[in-house]
Amino acid sequence: MTGSKILITGPTGQVAEPVVAALAGHCDVTALARFSKQEDRDRITALGANCVAADLADVDGLAAVPTDFDYVLNFAVVKTDDFDYDLAANAEGVGRLMLHCKSVKAFLHFSSTAVYQYAGHEPRSENSPLGDNHRAMFPTYSISKIAAETVCRFTAHQFGIPTTIARLSVPYGDNGGWPYYHLLMMQNGIPIDIHPEQPNYYNLLHVDDYLEKIPRLLAAATPEVTTLNFGGSEATSVEEWCAYLQELTGFEPVFNETSTAFGSLCIDTTRMHELIGTTAVDWKVGVASMVRTMAPELIKEVG
Repeated sequence: MTGSKILITGPTGQVAEPVVAALAGHCDVTALARFSKQEDRDRITALGANCVAADLADVDGLAAVPTDFDYVLNFAVVKTDDFDYDLAANAEGVGRLMLHCKSVKAFLHFSSTAVYQYAGHEPRSENSPLGDNHRAMFPTYSISKIAAETVCRFTAHQFGIPTTIARLSVPYGDNGGWPYYHLLMMQNGIPIDIHPEQPNYYNLLHVDDYLEKIPRLLAAATPEVTTLNFGGSEATSVEEWCAYLQELTGFEPVFNETSTAFGSLCIDTTRMHELIGTTAVDWKVGVASMVRTMAPELIKEVG
């Protein structure tokens, strides 16, 4: 990918910003966001990216954006809880983006395992039933993600755009993620909601792993659209990583069992392994590194 011209949307998010940092050093990276805060624009510019302000919900929002990209990495997502706006930005927006950049070598759309219907501890495969999984916390999220995938496939099929849809599990790293929020809750004695059907399994995906896999995801793109789960090869649970955070810091998790909590959402990694290989970062190594980087003062002394 060295020397390629790449468009990255949603660059200020926790998942995408490390991608901007990693690629800007050897690629021509354009970062697209609303950039309503000047400090966000300044931070992304400092990483070496060209910043372009645009709103994917706006019919004419891409007018000033170049079209001659080699690759597009779409991390953009909005969660305002307004269905009209969120569907326009997330679903219609991906169609606008693909049409605007339809000559790309590959389009990589980051979706979410939140598209799957809850099914207990059964690992979700790419053809598992879809459902409104995250309604309790993010009313528009699952439906917007399902709609975005549909628009993405339609546009790829109609215009022959090589495309991969990667359904992210739980990304995390030295810049935070869900386990870090749990650590902060443990530190402050805030109950952590968990589903009663325990343990609550997920596939933590470390930033080092998803950075390594992005070129492979792009290489897997076809106009027929490649859809795959994208998480760590090793499943673990909220209960396990909170117990490990307790080992590291001494803070004890307080769990609140409720049926409205996100339930277990582990993935079948068969197709992922076939297409892009296994991940390398052990989740305990990744979580320990996260704590050492984000909150070193919280690590308890041993001995």
